[in-house]
Amino acid sequence: MRLSHSLVSALCAVNVAAIGQKSTVNFNSSGLLLASGNSAVQIYAEQNEWPAVLRVCDDLATDFGRVTGTNGSVTLLKDGGAPSLNSSAIFNVTGKTSYQMGGGSYGAKGGVIIAGTLGNSTIIDSLVKAGKIDVSAIEGTWEAYVSVIVADPMPGVSQALVIARSNRRGTVYGLYSISEQIGVSPWYYWADSPPQKHESIHATNTTVVQASPSVKYRGFFLNDEAPALTGYIMAKFPPSPWGPGYNADFYKTVFELLLRLRANYLWPTQWNSMFNVDDPRSQALADEYGVVMGSSHTEPMVRATKEWNVFGKGPWQWNTNNASIYPFFVEGAERAKPYESVITMGMRGSGDTALGAGIETELLENVVATQTEILANIWGNASVQDPDIVPQMWCLYKEVQGYYEAGMTVPDYITLLWTDDNFGNIRRLPIGNETDRIGGAGVYYHFDYVGDPRNYKWINTVQLQKTWEQMQLAYERDARQIWVVNVGDLKPLELPISHFFDLAYDINLWDKDSIPHWLEMWASREFGPAVAADTAVLMNNYSIAAGRRKFELVDPTTYSLINYNEADRVLAQWQTMQAAAQSIYDSLPTETQAAFFEMVYHPVSAAYTYYDIMISVARNNLYASQGRNSANAVAQHARDQFARDHELTVQYNSLLGGKWAHMMDQTHIGYQYWQQPMRNVLPAMQTVQNLERDLIGDMGVSIQGTNATVPGDDMYHALSSNALTFSYFDPHGVSSQWIDIFSVGTKPFAWNITSNATFVSFSQSSGTLSTNGSTDVRIYATVDWDNCPPGNGMVMINITASESQTTMYDEQTLYGTQYNMPQLMLPYNHTVAPSNFSNGFVESDGHLVVELEHWSSVSPPSSDNVSYEVIPGLSRTLSGVTLFPVTASSQSAEGGPALTYDLYTFSPSTAGGVVNITIVTTTSLNTVPDRPLEYAIQFDDQPAKTVQYVIDQPAGANPAGWLVAVANAAWTSTSNFTYSGPGAHTLTIRALEPGMVLNTAWVNLGGVRPSYLGPPESHRIV
Repeated sequence: MRLSHSLVSALCAVNVAAIGQKSTVNFNSSGLLLASGNSAVQIYAEQNEWPAVLRVCDDLATDFGRVTGTNGSVTLLKDGGAPSLNSSAIFNVTGKTSYQMGGGSYGAKGGVIIAGTLGNSTIIDSLVKAGKIDVSAIEGTWEAYVSVIVADPMPGVSQALVIARSNRRGTVYGLYSISEQIGVSPWYYWADSPPQKHESIHATNTTVVQASPSVKYRGFFLNDEAPALTGYIMAKFPPSPWGPGYNADFYKTVFELLLRLRANYLWPTQWNSMFNVDDPRSQALADEYGVVMGSSHTEPMVRATKEWNVFGKGPWQWNTNNASIYPFFVEGAERAKPYESVITMGMRGSGDTALGAGIETELLENVVATQTEILANIWGNASVQDPDIVPQMWCLYKEVQGYYEAGMTVPDYITLLWTDDNFGNIRRLPIGNETDRIGGAGVYYHFDYVGDPRNYKWINTVQLQKTWEQMQLAYERDARQIWVVNVGDLKPLELPISHFFDLAYDINLWDKDSIPHWLEMWASREFGPAVAADTAVLMNNYSIAAGRRKFELVDPTTYSLINYNEADRVLAQWQTMQAAAQSIYDSLPTETQAAFFEMVYHPVSAAYTYYDIMISVARNNLYASQGRNSANAVAQHARDQFARDHELTVQYNSLLGGKWAHMMDQTHIGYQYWQQPMRNVLPAMQTVQNLERDLIGDMGVSIQGTNATVPGDDMYHALSSNALTFSYFDPHGVSSQWIDIFSVGTKPFAWNITSNATFVSFSQSSGTLSTNGSTDVRIYATVDWDNCPPGNGMVMINITASESQTTMYDEQTLYGTQYNMPQLMLPYNHTVAPSNFSNGFVESDGHLVVELEHWSSVSPPSSDNVSYEVIPGLSRTLSGVTLFPVTASSQSAEGGPALTYDLYTFSPSTAGGVVNITIVTTTSLNTVPDRPLEYAIQFDDQPAKTVQYVIDQPAGANPAGWLVAVANAAWTSTSNFTYSGPGAHTLTIRALEPGMVLNTAWVNLGGVRPSYLGPPESHRIV
């Protein structure tokens, strides 16, 4: 069950600075005063508390100071003995000598917070025994806590806010929840979010019980870290004896970020570092902070890839070198034993590759059996078989899934970590008795990737709607033990990281409509409530636009310049977003601008600049092929934007005195294949020789929908033809189309445009053009349907040129030596749907396009309560339509819930007498092997067709057509039906499996032209 927006809002109404947190503090003088500018909060904990808790007490005291200007104090209560838990790593790395902070006493002026963990805190245990705290809801649970105001909790204290937890991280999350609520973002260091100032802070007189997180282990993977993160490390930290300085001084900031985000798990950097070797303090520090360490899917037994490269002997090949690999595994396990870890089991080939050419099940089973034997020798059999004591996971990444499909089994106390396809589409989830495994299941997900079809490592391309859809599917299908996401360099993925961990912590707070609301809370926390609404709208639009196609896959050929105004529309959207980002940035106080730049302004501006470069390069090549003088100016604009891209990189790397130097070093322009270019390279452009006149004279004309130019010859229209023909104008579709008039010569000219129809008008009918290449004119021809005669017809448009101070040669060659005045043919079809047709879509230009959320009718919920829901923004164009609940059974092609769309067509016939219907869906995959994603489609009363559009391949390979689908961020599948002629028709679609997400239908009667996104939605009569 998902909570409604109103309930989420109520949970956070007092303080939207804390996302999804039940409010325990307020700023309206209600309840117990904790702190103000003149009084310091007093924080008490016992000296025998976990070091993780005591360290966060210090953080909270400092956070109060960030907000009110007065740091709190931390007092350690002593029970007569010395501290029993080791904090040496924290003290060594932070330079502290004690957690005691300030000079607070029982009679101090500020309010009191008492924090403690059940079983580790005498005072908490005594309050429980006295009945002052009810911990029945959290006792024995994982990372839960209770927060309540208690009267007379200890001598000299009349009231205190008491935070009691079930274990050490529960205490940590409760304290950091207060930090976030009072106005300190988890990103205060990693994204420079400024604290939100308050004159006073009060504890609300309420009891909050925070249940265990939705997912047990929640973490990220720092991966693909060169050049950006590694460059930053090389600039900021001294090297280790083996390479870049990924040391404890770096990781302490990562550990704190994870905990403030209510995460608990980390896969450290992989490729050129060794977490346990580069700095021996790092592992102990992680444990004292309370962070659970793991290693990536390709690094078994808590050993880094580089450790074998540096210290290993012989090849990384089990069947030929297990004698050397065995002690390597033993050392990793022994080293991890004192600490809280999740141990990666199994084995892949060297350098994140397959173990062998085929699926060698017996070999990998032998590896896991040996690893299990090693763990049993170190921990004992009983402990190894208890995932609460020695948690283990086997990551079914890429070809490893093929081993499982081939029948390989591992003990059921090992967590099966299912994966996505590296592009955010989960490949498999638990089925049948897999949900009974005591080790459970989890998901390894990607926000960053290196590999086919293209790396994406530069800036955020994560569509939040897709993250929600995939992760709630994982949760509902019982993949709840581990969620770990590949975040590359960490920056600049602050936004999707926050969203991912909020889902993992309490997924029941967030439903299919929650993204805009979540974004507003996020923006309020990071930049303040004054700009939260506008920033949320901006970043929701960014999320959808960036999700259409990874930036690295966008090139000059992606979007159409001539069809559906596609490239212009897309670029205008990015330009509008950039203008909004600039406006918000300019309105912010100086102390907030850096954070906004990092998380909003830079990605939006860089994305707009990137799109402008690619579309300008495409425009240059088109214009050059048409001989336009303006091709050179467009090329210069592309070069200027290429320079702007560099300026944005420098601005990011130089921000705050170079705090994030090299973090934006990732190359991103000039991809030739999947791997990153070694240097940013502007795509090829062409230069027109504008000192020489074109063979067609000085004037050229082109129209929407074609690359052709008149007068003159080219490959796009008949030779020696001076005429171009528009696509049809009709009342239900296009009423206006553009005409470009441009200079192709060496002399300025005047132009004039006329037609033989009074019902056709032009946005401009005459003008002059110079030769400087910057004054091309775009004119719109528009049909006035009120005065247009009914039926079909053709309008002739003439465009003439004239020049002053002409010679005899000039007068004879206005259109070149062999061509004539250009003419345009404007066909129209003034036919309308009958008045009794309603709630449906009408054909135009030989096609209909339907956004599938706009059904004419929908079946009521089925007997097992299966129905369609709309997920806003989960699409390249509008939204996704999918079945809920996601755990529903397969649906019937005849009787399952149906979506019906009424259509009206005018085409008298089609090629071959068929209509081709293409269904566009998201790139979701078959998470149940014997229940592939399918839909049933029916046109009129013809037999329905079942379409399986995701065809799995053996041995863990991706489905057929996957490379194209993920590049295009959509699966497309086409069915054909007999076309009976013009009139009313019905399209019926049934999703047969939950987990498939329908987007759009393209009904092609012969008029669909090439584009990336497809034609815009057709006219809908409601």
